[in-house]
This record gives sequence, C-alpha cells and structure tokens, in this order.
Amino acid sequence: MPPAFSAEEKARITALLLETGQRLFTSQGLRKTSLEELMTPTGVAKSSFYVFFDSKEALYLELMLRQTGEVKRRVIDDGLHSTADTREGLRRFLRATLAELSANPLWRRLMTHPEEMQAVARKLDPARVTVMTDNPVTALSEFVAVRKDEGELIAADPAVIIGVLQCVLLVPMFADRLGEPAVREKILDLLIDIVAAGLTPAKE
Repeated sequence: MPPAFSAEEKARITALLLETGQRLFTSQGLRKTSLEELMTPTGVAKSSFYVFFDSKEALYLELMLRQTGEVKRRVIDDGLHSTADTREGLRRFLRATLAELSANPLWRRLMTHPEEMQAVARKLDPARVTVMTDNPVTALSEFVAVRKDEGELIAADPAVIIGVLQCVLLVPMFADRLGEPAVREKILDLLIDIVAAGLTPAKE
C-alpha cells in the first residue's frame, strides 16, 4: 500500500510530476513516457503515482487544463474573435496560433500529435474530459460552422476548412527548409494571407 503523504509532500510531488510530465510528454510523447520516468525525480516509489493521478492520461489532461484558458484567450479571444471581419479574424488566429506553438511546446505537441489527446479522451471519465470543451479547437469549430452558415466562408465541408488552417500551422515543422528566418516570416505571412483570402468569398 502506498505511504501516506503530508499536504506539503503532496504539493511538492504533484509539482514535480507536472514539471516532469510537461518535459517528457513534449519531448517523447504520452505513449513512450513511463511511470518510472515520471516518478524518478520525486524520489518516491513508482506505485505511489496513483496517489496523485489516476493515470498518465489524467496527468496529461491536467497539464492541458492549466494552459487552456490562457491559450484560448490569446488565439481565439484576442485573435479569431477580435474583429467582425472573417478574413482578418482568420489571419489573426493563424498568426496568434503560430506564435503560441512557437512558445508553448505542449500545445505544439498536441497540434502535431492529435492522437495523444484522443488517447486521453478514451482513457478518462467522459465527464472529466468535457471540461475541455471551452478550448481553442472547439471554439474554432464553432466559428467555422457559424461563419459558413452566414456565407462568410466558402462552401466547403467545415472539416476541410479546419484542415486547411491546420496545414498552415504545420508549416513551421519544416521551417529549416524555408531559408533564413526573415524569408520564412515573409513566406508565412504570404501563406496566411493567401489561405485567409481563399477560405472567404471574394469581397465586392
């Protein structure tokens, strides 16, 4: 049976698990991260992990939840929804999301490995996962559905529109093939403008 921990010990170990989980999940992913690797920095037996989290997936979700509100504010509230102009909203969303992915390794991992969040959703209690509904991905889906119904987006399947936006967000993975940093920035700016214009009807 795992030992009892004082409140202070619990806080210390939880903080270490969050820190270690952030590092390992972003560098090697959910599946390849072992309980032993997560627990080693704590100096506590591997079996004690379950005193703190029900599973690796629960730890992953906790890390996501701690960032979701701020990420949504930056890319959705201050980006996508910051203007009534759909085309400009898409531009701002893409630029803000690229900045977020550059600065936030866990969200970058989620964008490039969406199957990990699907694995989290499968493993956890559905009621626990529903707290993730107010997140950037859901907000983007709602935006696309509403603006498409209003005729502000082209007549394409919403999943296709979102897929095109995701393609732009994957470009930085190949940044080293795009020349010097100044050239890369110009490429991304032009790509964002082309995609935003292509997804919205021509303006009169």
